[in-house]
Amino acid sequence: MGSFVPNTAAQQQEMLREIGMQKIEDLFAAIPGDVKYDGLLPLPEGLSEMEALRQMEQMAAENIVFRSVFRGAGAYRHYIPAMVCSVLSNETLQTAYTPYQAEISQGVLQSIFEYQTGIAELTGMDVSNASVYDGATAAAEAVAMCRERKRNKALVSSCIQPSVLDTIRTYCFGNEMELVLIPEKDGITDTAALQELIDDQTACVYIQHPNYTGRLEEAAAIGEIAHSVKAKFVMGVNPISLGVLKTPAEYGADAAVGEGQPLGLPMAFGGPYLGFMAATDAMKRKLPGRIVGQTVDTEGRTGYVLTLQAREQHIRREKASSNICSNQALCALAVGVYLAAMGPEGLKNVASQCASKAHYMAAELAKAGLAVSEGEFFHEFVTCSDVPAGKILDALEAKGILGGLPLDGPEGKRILWCCTEMNGKADIDEAAAVVKEVLSC
Repeated sequence: MGSFVPNTAAQQQEMLREIGMQKIEDLFAAIPGDVKYDGLLPLPEGLSEMEALRQMEQMAAENIVFRSVFRGAGAYRHYIPAMVCSVLSNETLQTAYTPYQAEISQGVLQSIFEYQTGIAELTGMDVSNASVYDGATAAAEAVAMCRERKRNKALVSSCIQPSVLDTIRTYCFGNEMELVLIPEKDGITDTAALQELIDDQTACVYIQHPNYTGRLEEAAAIGEIAHSVKAKFVMGVNPISLGVLKTPAEYGADAAVGEGQPLGLPMAFGGPYLGFMAATDAMKRKLPGRIVGQTVDTEGRTGYVLTLQAREQHIRREKASSNICSNQALCALAVGVYLAAMGPEGLKNVASQCASKAHYMAAELAKAGLAVSEGEFFHEFVTCSDVPAGKILDALEAKGILGGLPLDGPEGKRILWCCTEMNGKADIDEAAAVVKEVLSC
């Protein structure tokens, strides 16, 4: 195996002499000896490339690959067109970073610009940034960018994804923002409680639509309540749902955020993903990260530039809206290619399939004996029964089917199910038959 250190032993010695040291160990003299590796760890001998590959394949073979998947809860199994992987395989685009020298990185900047354009069109918002780390980060950054000198309170729906709420809570602690949860009522955000909680110190109201359990929120009404005290209205959305649902802009949102994974990224054991952020023109200067813009050079040729870089490396630290330093450029490229490949009609078709199949499955599970929660939903819904969730899910797993997410643990009674275009009628019917058999025992 080759070495990744791009200098010779002689060059290393020359550098050491230049800084007045004799050996490499002198560089680490400040580290206590009892925490340094002394060569006594019981490490095995190194493997050849072929041996290492064989061992990795043996480990990978222990993974369970399900024939059917009916689980979402933040990460979704969608079909990814072949052209997405084909474009991403181009070595000239293999980077996760926004270039500093824009003038020599036109291709990467154009790909980011196209991604931003796609997100802006999808959400109906005026401007999008060049993505952040994941959907939870996007939500937390959006809440943070609403903070003002006299508005330091964030009202957040208790119906959002728990991991997103945890991230928002962490950001609010660091930003010294007050976080107040809006209670849930009948599976959605309680608008009456929101009206009692909101005041002129509220910086923003954040909801997820569809929410964590799949229900559609009263988004328009919530937006009006937020704007009644001049607070910002921030929506977390599933991007696929926008193929059939109203855009955040149509609901009056000031900012729209979400997880971009459904748009051409595999579930990949949880990452890497990307968080998309879009906002109205009035809020564009508060967007974290960077915004790539299109311009022309002195000869009239199209060019791409880093238009806005609202981070502490480029502006005064106290004026920075965020300490986000990078973006998920490779993942953003995948999303941009996916949106280009699908087009408006393709995305609408995917969203329609997700919704229709989920509603068909809900009806079949109801016939099988599960109680389906009431209310409008997109492609996720909750069921309940007297049989522990773990018993139902174990029976499905035995048939090669990954069932929904047990919301209250294996002994609980609630399960969160999800359908996408990847689920066929035969798959749904088989899952419903297994559930019926378990409930009849």
